Amino acid sequence: MQTVEYFYSAHSAFAWLGSARLSEICARHGARLLHRPMDLSPVVEAAGGLSFAARTQAHVDYFFGREIERWAEYRDVEVIDHRPTHHDAPLALPNGVIIAAQEAGQGADALAHAILGAHWRDDADISDPERLAPLIADCGLDPEAILAAARSGPIQALHRANTAEAIASDVFGSPTYIFGGDPFYGQDRLELVERALGRPFARSTWRNPPAGGGAGGQLHP
Repeated sequence: MQTVEYFYSAHSAFAWLGSARLSEICARHGARLLHRPMDLSPVVEAAGGLSFAARTQAHVDYFFGREIERWAEYRDVEVIDHRPTHHDAPLALPNGVIIAAQEAGQGADALAHAILGAHWRDDADISDPERLAPLIADCGLDPEAILAAARSGPIQALHRANTAEAIASDVFGSPTYIFGGDPFYGQDRLELVERALGRPFARSTWRNPPAGGGAGGQLHP
């Protein structure tokens, strides 16, 4: 079975915008979706990206305003018209809940979709276990068991491992989909993910110049 690795955070706007489309693509191609929820800030910082607070207002207005509006309309996805009230809340619990569902072998796809939607459509505090419990139950899972597992050492170790793997794989944002070792960053690349599942792209011929900028190096545009 083909597998798409899905690196994202439970509060990611663009993961929410692509969530339904991603599930459709995987179902159509019979592909397994491997959820890799991660702590996003360390990943962005390791890749040299700016924190949200350090970005210019023009950048924020475009990428976290207008782009969200347009893609929501294009994907026919409902979003609130402002930055979520609890957007800076810790991610360990909601990310852990998704990991726990996946480790239990059921419900991770539906639960991830529900949590992303609760945050970006309903302005819910997804770090609150009382808000997560009904989402878990609606996916046919036991809220007490999943919440307890999400807080446990083994699940939080997987959360840290996902974050470390994202950094090691040069992931620099959420969502990033990896198929056959080839990364696709952003939900606007989902059509390319679908093409790859049906017909893989040719191997990359991109070459970096050697350290120090030696004459033999070439940088392909």
